Amino acid sequence: MKLQMHSIHFNADIKLLNFIRKRVDKLETFYDRIIDGEVFLRVENDNSKENKIVEIKLNGPKNQFFSKQKSKSFEAGVDAAVESLRRQLKKHKEKLLAH
Repeated sequence: MKLQMHSIHFNADIKLLNFIRKRVDKLETFYDRIIDGEVFLRVENDNSKENKIVEIKLNGPKNQFFSKQKSKSFEAGVDAAVESLRRQLKKHKEKLLAH
């Protein structure tokens, strides 16, 4: 799967990018028809501890899956977003098999 990563207004280190790629690549075990994806990493300028935003968008044939999570760290946000996408993909695959 082709995955584009965008870190908005900061430079993400290679360790974080590799972590994200590894987690998102695991989603292909649930639905193997994912074409490509985009990951957006943002830091909000507010005083709360949960100021890191992770958005993941996956494109399949005729389908698009999206998850947005806000958390204390990018790693926690990626884990939550990937878990949300895993549920979406599993539900979608079950609907396809039901027809």
